[in-house]
Amino acid sequence: MSKESASSGGSKLKVLALHGYRQNADSFKSKLGALRKLLNKYVEFVFISAPHAAAPLEAGGESDPSHRSWWFNKEDRTFKGTNQGGPAYGFEDSLKLVEKTWQAEGCHGLLGFSQGACFVGLLCDLSTRGMTPMKPQFAVIGAGFRSGSLVHLNYYENKIELPSLHIYGETDEIITKDMSESLAEAFLDPEILTLSGGHYFPAQSSLKEAYIEFFRDQLQQHLEAKELQNATEENTFHIEEPSGAGMVTEENGESDSDSDSD
Repeated sequence: MSKESASSGGSKLKVLALHGYRQNADSFKSKLGALRKLLNKYVEFVFISAPHAAAPLEAGGESDPSHRSWWFNKEDRTFKGTNQGGPAYGFEDSLKLVEKTWQAEGCHGLLGFSQGACFVGLLCDLSTRGMTPMKPQFAVIGAGFRSGSLVHLNYYENKIELPSLHIYGETDEIITKDMSESLAEAFLDPEILTLSGGHYFPAQSSLKEAYIEFFRDQLQQHLEAKELQNATEENTFHIEEPSGAGMVTEENGESDSDSDSD
């Protein structure tokens, strides 16, 4: 796992970043260098590597341990975004790892690219249905798509009511524009950024304001919710039971400990 040092005293959003197929925490962190620098005022990223080693690029070749995968959707234990009706080998292991990391790091939002973006979509749906302890406040999805694995087909039945930013390329040949649009449609009121390029997570100057505005809004909402929670806790007080608690009163014949009052 790789993460940035926090110097904000809790005034930044903590975002769990999920890499694409054949990437890992370090390579994804490197690819997002420009974006991390742009958003440093608002975001602390946490990067983790998928638990599974991807198959060799060529049949019979040697596998590269730095090439990781969140799950496999083909019987030969490889992954392809366009594959439909296949398995989801290893998905549960990845889900447990992400849930554990989310809770340990105290994250607020999710960001994913390609297979990682597909994973983010699944995690958001699970959260909406109360089927994971994760409660993301927002999601950023780069070159995302709907999982075609059989076990995931019912994940997109209801709209996901979560602020989301979807980024994809008009000429992406690996995850095509229509695939990314299909995942965006699973969210309620998604924000969409399109780029003229292909399969990568963009951070060019033309998108700078859109990124900053999205994360600034999410940070503002997070801080306001936190302030409201703190105010509520400060105004909440507990009535201590009197020294005679548990004694039967003469008026109603009930013990104090049976009362509805705290």
